[in-house]
Amino acid sequence: MDPKKKKIFSWALYDWANSTYSTTVMAGFFPVFFKSFWSQGADAVTTTARLGTAISVSSLIVALLSPTLGVIADLRGFKKLLCLVFMVVGVFSCAWMSFIPAGDWWSAIIAYGIAMMAFNASCVFYEALLPFVADVGDLDYASALGYSLGYLGGGILFLINVLMYLNPSWFGLRDGIQGVQVSFLSVALWWFVFSYPLAKNVPEPETVISKDSIWKLTAQSVRTLRVTFKELLHEKNLLTYMVAYWLYIDGVYTVMTMAVDFGMAIGLESKDLIAALLITQFIGFPCAYYFGTVTKRWGTKGPILFCIGIYGVTVIAATMMSQAWHFYLLAMVIGMVQGGVQALSRSLFARMAPKEQSGEYFGLFNLVGRFASILGPLVVAVGVTVTGNSRLGMVGLLILFISGGWLLAKVKEPRAAL
Repeated sequence: MDPKKKKIFSWALYDWANSTYSTTVMAGFFPVFFKSFWSQGADAVTTTARLGTAISVSSLIVALLSPTLGVIADLRGFKKLLCLVFMVVGVFSCAWMSFIPAGDWWSAIIAYGIAMMAFNASCVFYEALLPFVADVGDLDYASALGYSLGYLGGGILFLINVLMYLNPSWFGLRDGIQGVQVSFLSVALWWFVFSYPLAKNVPEPETVISKDSIWKLTAQSVRTLRVTFKELLHEKNLLTYMVAYWLYIDGVYTVMTMAVDFGMAIGLESKDLIAALLITQFIGFPCAYYFGTVTKRWGTKGPILFCIGIYGVTVIAATMMSQAWHFYLLAMVIGMVQGGVQALSRSLFARMAPKEQSGEYFGLFNLVGRFASILGPLVVAVGVTVTGNSRLGMVGLLILFISGGWLLAKVKEPRAAL
């Protein structure tokens, strides 16, 4: 394999490796298993409060630390190192979940919180490697390849894990509970094993600027971030893009995180929801890759705007859903554009941000992403409360897609992307 392609593919395989956590653990088994197995005897309000608190605290820690750690990674050349360190922390936390006994909700929530924090933190430094892995003209392709492999890898293992839960005897397991426990362990092993190509074939960027101690670098990173924020206020094009990204990706994340709740609200069964999630994963695989190939002709901004438009049409169509096949169709449409909007947003940001400060800027990018799960659910909650209809509540997301798309249309795309 060509050395350049080998480096890109090895980098992209980390998406294949870690996406199993977001599918099997985050979206699939942990929320349900936490309520039914680790929180036995507790009412639904209590378990929801515990889970919500853990997610909020974990997200807040990552949001606050990622910009500072990003500066340190830039100054000491620690991008790959920090990615792998957080990967190992996430792997051990997932493996720990497999051995936590019934009723021990406290250990379960700690393990989940640490794993979620490590997963998100490792992604900051993984994405900061993107400008050093691919040439400017290959950024869209590399980013899309990563998301494409992530959808495929996450979908394959999740399908196996679902079968382990539904048919444990096929795998020599005692029951569905043991199937879920082994699933957590399988995620840990998958994540660790498939991180090896990145560790072996992707070099640490040679950007060592300072050899000061970590404590001095931490203080320096705070000062650097202050300067960066001031500079960002004058970089109107990049600032406009980050605000646009915050708005439309908030809508995207809200659709992702509230789809299951929406499906349950209109009376769908759990098997329908699992099937829809698998549909999204496997359709997302080829479509995310395809979006990475069209940018040489159409640019990066145009396809992102197309995806945002599809999301707008989708939330309107959701108001007319009433049957399981409607939900499957929705999952297919979302799968077609979800990977594209995520992948191209990442590569466009990588092209616009200063390469030598990629760790810092992707830390800020992650900060925007962490806070992009606040406004959307609030819009839906207000919409549902006002209308008294779960279907009509989703229409409020049009505000995010329209305003985000309008601002993105004003962004000047770097010519090198074309």
